[in-house]
Amino acid sequence: MFPVGPAPWPRLRVLWALWALLVVLLAPWRLWAIQETQECTWQVVLNNLESVGKNDAIDHFVDQELYTVDKVFDLLVDAPIDRDEVRGLGADEWERPWSCTLLGSGHLLTISLQTYLGFPYYLKINYSCTGEVSSEALVRKGHLTGLKPVVLVTFQSPVNFHRWKIEQLQIQMEAAPFRSPAERCDAEEMCLMSWYTPMPIKNGSVVMRVDVSSNGLGPFIPNKRFHVNINGFLERGRDHELQFTVGNELFHLIPRHFVNVPSRPLWYTVDQTPVLILGGIPEEKAILLTDTNFKDFFLVELSIDSCWVGSFYCPQASFTATIYDAIATESTLFIRQNQLIYYFTGTYTTLYENNHGSERWVRVLANECIKRLCPVHFHSNGSEYVMALTTGKNEGYVHFGTITDGLVSFKLLPRDRSVCNAILVDNCSITWAVFIAGDYNLLMLVEIVGPTSSKYFQVVSYDLVSDYLVVLYTIPEFIPDARGLEFLMILGTESYTNFPMVPKGMSYNPYNNLLLIWGNFLLQRSGTCWRAATRCTSCSRPRPGRCTSASRFFSSPLATPPMRPWSPSSTKTTNCTRCQGGGMVWARHGGAAGWLTPAHVARAFPLQLVYLIDNQQGRLIKRLMPVEQLLMYQQISKEYVLERQGSHLTLSFSNFCPFTVMRLQELPNPQIYTRQERYRAQPPHVLEPWGFHSENSLAVYQGLVYYLLSLHSKYDKPYADPVHDPTWRWWKNKKQDQDYYFYLANNWRSAGGVHVDMTSYEKIYDLKAENELPERIFLDKGTSYSFSVFLTTRKPEVQHGPSFQVLSPVDLAVVLADPDCIEAMVKEKVLVNRNSVLFWVTLSDKRSCFDQGISGHHLMKTSMLVKVLGSSGHCFQNTNRGPRMQSNLMVPVLIGCPPGKRLAFDITYTLQYNRVQNKHYFDCVKVDPEMPCFLFRDIFYPFFLIQDLVTGDSGSFQGSYVLKVVGGGPTLDTIKEYSEEEIYRFNSPLDKTGSLIWTTENTTTTEDLAFNIMSHNSLGIEWLCLENSPCHDTIPHNIFAPEFFFKVLVSNRGVDESTYCDYQLTFLLHIHGLPLSARRAFLILLVSASLFVGLVILYIVCCLLSPYMVKVCNILRWKINSIIGLESNYTYSTPSDSRAFSHSGTMSWRSSRLNSRVVYKGAEENKAET
Repeated sequence: MFPVGPAPWPRLRVLWALWALLVVLLAPWRLWAIQETQECTWQVVLNNLESVGKNDAIDHFVDQELYTVDKVFDLLVDAPIDRDEVRGLGADEWERPWSCTLLGSGHLLTISLQTYLGFPYYLKINYSCTGEVSSEALVRKGHLTGLKPVVLVTFQSPVNFHRWKIEQLQIQMEAAPFRSPAERCDAEEMCLMSWYTPMPIKNGSVVMRVDVSSNGLGPFIPNKRFHVNINGFLERGRDHELQFTVGNELFHLIPRHFVNVPSRPLWYTVDQTPVLILGGIPEEKAILLTDTNFKDFFLVELSIDSCWVGSFYCPQASFTATIYDAIATESTLFIRQNQLIYYFTGTYTTLYENNHGSERWVRVLANECIKRLCPVHFHSNGSEYVMALTTGKNEGYVHFGTITDGLVSFKLLPRDRSVCNAILVDNCSITWAVFIAGDYNLLMLVEIVGPTSSKYFQVVSYDLVSDYLVVLYTIPEFIPDARGLEFLMILGTESYTNFPMVPKGMSYNPYNNLLLIWGNFLLQRSGTCWRAATRCTSCSRPRPGRCTSASRFFSSPLATPPMRPWSPSSTKTTNCTRCQGGGMVWARHGGAAGWLTPAHVARAFPLQLVYLIDNQQGRLIKRLMPVEQLLMYQQISKEYVLERQGSHLTLSFSNFCPFTVMRLQELPNPQIYTRQERYRAQPPHVLEPWGFHSENSLAVYQGLVYYLLSLHSKYDKPYADPVHDPTWRWWKNKKQDQDYYFYLANNWRSAGGVHVDMTSYEKIYDLKAENELPERIFLDKGTSYSFSVFLTTRKPEVQHGPSFQVLSPVDLAVVLADPDCIEAMVKEKVLVNRNSVLFWVTLSDKRSCFDQGISGHHLMKTSMLVKVLGSSGHCFQNTNRGPRMQSNLMVPVLIGCPPGKRLAFDITYTLQYNRVQNKHYFDCVKVDPEMPCFLFRDIFYPFFLIQDLVTGDSGSFQGSYVLKVVGGGPTLDTIKEYSEEEIYRFNSPLDKTGSLIWTTENTTTTEDLAFNIMSHNSLGIEWLCLENSPCHDTIPHNIFAPEFFFKVLVSNRGVDESTYCDYQLTFLLHIHGLPLSARRAFLILLVSASLFVGLVILYIVCCLLSPYMVKVCNILRWKINSIIGLESNYTYSTPSDSRAFSHSGTMSWRSSRLNSRVVYKGAEENKAET
């Protein structure tokens, strides 16, 4: 028998046993974690409602209609879901009505958005690892160890900011485990399972990025990004199968289409294009099409007519079916085949109200001979652009195309004369064109044929606003002799080789203002300086090779975009040239056994699409461009030393990286600079032992996510809520019962089998930095961004002397694209004991390069490059994606009014302050809590808030502003907009026509003295409504005083120099108690007095005639009684003898008549006596 209690083990023995157990547990865990990091990856597919739970179902984002989940929410009778509040919302509070599909039905139904709705798709999430373990077993293991995927969906801002609001919106959702009901499994409880989250959509956005990460439990799986875009070029046929609207899908890749074929660039609008296309397939009118950034793709044969329309003014040597140029925009695809161009607009109901989708390919510029399409990679002014270069009769012109909401239009540029006439040459041809959207400037590469048939090239600039054309630069005729240098500054004093310069195209990066001209050379322009890259060939001596295309990496750390990428199947030599500023230039020459296309399908990692042949089987794959591997190979192949040790040679390498550790520190919270708005949503808790969700609980999850995003869209309203948070209205009436709902959930009594936690649906305002620079930062007027760079050096340098001093062996440089607009300050601190150096970097705006603008509109693009001197191409860091280049940190900077800032009417403080100043407050008879009334005779003191929708900050607006009444009416239905002339008369203190609506005692006015300048310290507004104003002589509609609704515009443009933001707020102001005009008041008084006098006279007359009326009434009453009595006697007489009856009736009538005469005679006598 063992004693009760703990065993008396020795203490030392226990410690040794615990240490041994800890070593046994930790060692395999570390090895397993490393192995999992290298081999496990997330898998995400899209499932529609019918595919939930099916194992191999993969759908594409085609359907854009919402469906109602009211039937599921009706089961939640005792839950914190406020159904009355949702149903009470007006349809006008939403962006626009949707066409929604009822759950489980196959027909469309138009309903009002006064209900909970669901999105048409789910994200199905799994993960897999290399090895013998099946993916299903891994998923079950992850679920049992607590793994839950966390999905972050980022909505791309729309192009047309005139229709949709510019915002950087994200929603973070936790995936819900779901057991697949497709197969019956008796051996295991869970069988097949996956995780699901709703796939939300947003008006104005067709491009979504999905980042999947782990919640920190279970196996370690690296984060992974997916692209889930809406495909507007797919539709459902009669059998509900997907089919392309642009052509027919081909299901076989033929090697001859890709082997020994020149590579093609991928052209599209950066960050805005949901569907990418790629042409260049020889003798086939087919393209590669993808909506997942080439994670998968389709080979589509286009349904175009392929007509031959060559003529004497359109020289065409031969006919081919090849699609040479292919450009994709947000909603429209452009292609060129021979001299014809076509476009096709997709069906995107989330972009524009009316369906502008094409039914077939549209041929445009049919009477023109188009030799090339040139892309415009950045949108501006709410539109996208494309350019078509002509030949033949309109040689020297550019057809400039504009795409707005799927509508395409072209105009001919220059407007007055051709480029050839403008630069005074007889024979010229435009080879390439680049549109600089920020400056409305068109750069053209012009080929000119001289009198002796010699050719030379010029860069010509054309201003679209002023119609001014000028020659910027004449390209040298021959390639300069660099004498072994990698780059040569062209100053006009250099010598030249005998190889001619043959430019093929241009590329412009608006973030660093670099213009690249590429061909058999690389010419770079930065500011007013030109530099030539002289090693675009396979040896140090220039040869007439060529770079036939350029890849564009606008957001990568590379300062200049790479040229033709490296191909593993290339039979020629590939060179790498390091550009000054950290950029790389790649060039490939000769033929290739494979087909390679540069594709910038990730923001920070350049990718390439390669056709590989393995065991006589060809396949098209997407992979990272191996820039770092090539640099490391080049470094190792050149920088090595052979040393003899004994009888053998030893190979040693030198590491030229000046530091061993590079780390970013003291980064500020990112949201204030990245302007990312993020919401958090978790699935409802299910009352199920294993924690698996059902289809109903997933539908509840859909409705909750939808309503969370709908609150976000409704929050941008003129009247500020008492609490600056979009979710405040959702739970404000249920927060007090939170403990009660928690009690129901703990006792498994929640209605519908789910519990909705109110704290699981919120907006996040306090995101922390992740020790890396953000993708982009926004700078307002005078704001700054600071961080520090920590470097551990290899060799410390110590200077001895009178004073001990430590010299830093590393230097940090900051390169600014626009030093006139932004400035950088770097402070250095040497840490002797750590053999390290700490640099503080501060980037600031100089308040000089931007005017006021609306939030998120017309931002200026620039950038900052932070680099460690002497480290370009030498420093690398090993990551789970392979080696990554260090020492170069590039941050795009956008100067202007950041998105997410707004001006709101502070109705709460306005009511409080007006009540104190006026000693009273009278609201309307019909109280509207959303729009309180103000009395006409009281002085009106308005106050406004500056609300930051990203960080949650809300404070009183301290700047100056101009207030104007721009519309109004006596009722909400009769509000009209005023013209510019009327706005001036109704608001300007200079008005002499008696039309002022309001006035103020402030004496500060605008520079032209046209309007008053107000501030938070103003003396208030006095309502006038003079004779010629619209609110004068308002007709009352009831017995109460007249009312009027003023449409008020408040703007700080031109009067507030503290910010770049042009805050514009338009709101309705309800004023009651308006006085009547003197004429109408006199008329009402006259009518009222007349009625009163008439009533008095009527009363007197009635009093005088009342006795006579009484007598007349008595006589009439007596006659009526007599007639009734006579009829009664006649009716009840006994008819025994007809003659007797007749005689008695006659006597009775005579007797009655005689009596009436006697009575009448007696009445006359009585009258005579009186």
